[in-house]
Amino acid sequence: MAAVVVDALAERHQVTVLCGRPSYDPSERHPFYLFRRDRRGQAVVERVGSTTFPRFRMRQRLWNYLSYVTLSIPRALVVRTDLVLAMTDPPFEGIVGAFVAWLKRKPFVYNIRDLYPEMALAGNIVRPSWWVRMWDALHRRALRRASRVIVLGDDTRQRIIAKGIDAARVVVVRDGTQVAAPVTAHDHPVIQEVRSGFPFVVLHAGNLGFYGAWETVIKSAQLLSHEGVGFIFVGEGAMRSQVEDFAEGVGNVRFQAFRASHQVPYVLAAGDLHLVTIKRGLEGVVVPSKLYSILAAGRPVLALAPEASDAARIVRRYGCGVVIDPDDSAALAAVVKELAHNRQRLAQMAERALQAAGEFAQDKELQLFRQVIEEVA
Repeated sequence: MAAVVVDALAERHQVTVLCGRPSYDPSERHPFYLFRRDRRGQAVVERVGSTTFPRFRMRQRLWNYLSYVTLSIPRALVVRTDLVLAMTDPPFEGIVGAFVAWLKRKPFVYNIRDLYPEMALAGNIVRPSWWVRMWDALHRRALRRASRVIVLGDDTRQRIIAKGIDAARVVVVRDGTQVAAPVTAHDHPVIQEVRSGFPFVVLHAGNLGFYGAWETVIKSAQLLSHEGVGFIFVGEGAMRSQVEDFAEGVGNVRFQAFRASHQVPYVLAAGDLHLVTIKRGLEGVVVPSKLYSILAAGRPVLALAPEASDAARIVRRYGCGVVIDPDDSAALAAVVKELAHNRQRLAQMAERALQAAGEFAQDKELQLFRQVIEEVA
């Protein structure tokens, strides 16, 4: 999504992106260098020679972060700019961005993708300690330093305001989606491969991260193991191996690898019901933006999430799916079983999903993002 934002900003402004060597599921590998400059469309991309250890090993991933910060701050100080924009990758990038903006005496805009350190604590990546408290204190200072804080949902906005940040400076700009005609050729080979022969498919297409109520999902699948309902997971993520362990011996659960980008529309078309899940307590900490792609594909949404989450609110507002308590596997199984025998209700949800997708068109959201940046600059 960062690349999409950069392209939108570069249509009217000079944009310099400061980043490290590719390491997060990279499509290309870079040999070592201390500094490298490229062009991406109208934007200048400046890379520093950070380490590129695999992201699944947390200590090595931390080296990626630290080497990036160590090299990027000196470089940032010599880049001519009128405004500093930071996102939450690395997780402490907002702190770094606020520091650089302070040194350069420039306005700072903070785009929060995931909320830290709450995300790291909830995922058991870190434990409560003095340095996590320091991390939180520095993060709050970065939030106060920001002229605008751009968040992905109303639930995150409420969390930021609760930290004492002026509500007028916290703006919701969702990722949105590119609205296009959904796939209707249901006999496509990719669709059939994803469905794995099940008459009814609950599909989770995307990252299997720390935020999902995965045990609830697997327990529900087990309850439906003789109902012709398949639970298909397409993707990778830090929790995939643990979810596979949860599902050991559950015959109606399948795991598949990510598909190439041109096959994604067929993957989305393969699900009768699309799973979006957030563990209790993580509403506003993480906002699953894949919801908008599901809406654009015209598929019903199964929001296994707290009622206060942005995903649940959207599903309720537009009637494009169902919302289930993330701790209630029996309720989840009952709803899936009912929908598997109620194709008319599914069709109504699918129609409402397409209608909702128009409300979250990516072009409109990018225009709002650019407007926020221009107001600050």
